[in-house]
Amino acid sequence: MNRHFTGRNLALAAALLVTASGARLAAADDLPKAEAILDKFIDATGGKAAYQKHHNEMATGSMAVPANGISGSLTVYHAEPDKSYTEINIEGVGKIMDGTDGKVAWSLSAIQGPHVKEGVEKADALRSARFNAEVNWRDLYKQAQTTGLESVDGKDCYKVVLTPNEGNPVTHYYDKQSSLLMKTTATLKNPLGEFPVESMLSDYRKEGEILVPHKVSQKAAGQEYSITIDTVKYNVEIPKDRFDVPDEVKALLNKK
Repeated sequence: MNRHFTGRNLALAAALLVTASGARLAAADDLPKAEAILDKFIDATGGKAAYQKHHNEMATGSMAVPANGISGSLTVYHAEPDKSYTEINIEGVGKIMDGTDGKVAWSLSAIQGPHVKEGVEKADALRSARFNAEVNWRDLYKQAQTTGLESVDGKDCYKVVLTPNEGNPVTHYYDKQSSLLMKTTATLKNPLGEFPVESMLSDYRKEGEILVPHKVSQKAAGQEYSITIDTVKYNVEIPKDRFDVPDEVKALLNKK
């Protein structure tokens, strides 16, 4: 599963409140280059060759908002070069869907109806949908810079700011010892506005040859969200119409 899963498909969960946690600055000469940190992450999670063996993936799990007593099942499909589909089924609410066929980025839910993503929101969705984004990050970001050290859950992490070709910068926090990605922060845009986002990644376990985070915790404007991944399968048979734009979204496109 793409290690940017939280930034790619969990935009459905909500926009999140970024929390400060005592950044500790270090002299520029003491910090490794961002390129080296990102490449070490690839090595630590399985290596470039292992990633390149995969051409699609399917993940299943669950999502919950404990404070509201809301929970639901989660299914994610992802295929090269940049196709994705996420579906959350919440009891009493219905389906929440989000996806892209590589050209049209959209969302659809029983609550908000169909939505076509444009501008920065579309750019974020297409970048998040890039399959094997870990090994292709140089195609997605025009700049990567190590800006300091910060403690995340008691572990020293390198803070790496990634500036995309279009859209807002995102920040990744990599464990200094293990090289694993521990936290991400970003600003996401949706129909309600722009929101700061924070995701905590944990419970890394091997799926095939690659280490995958199986738990993600998020915070959003007073709410806390949790995502648990149960299964990840690679190179599976995906229904031919899985990434097709839904009819409701097509109708909205025709109106525009």
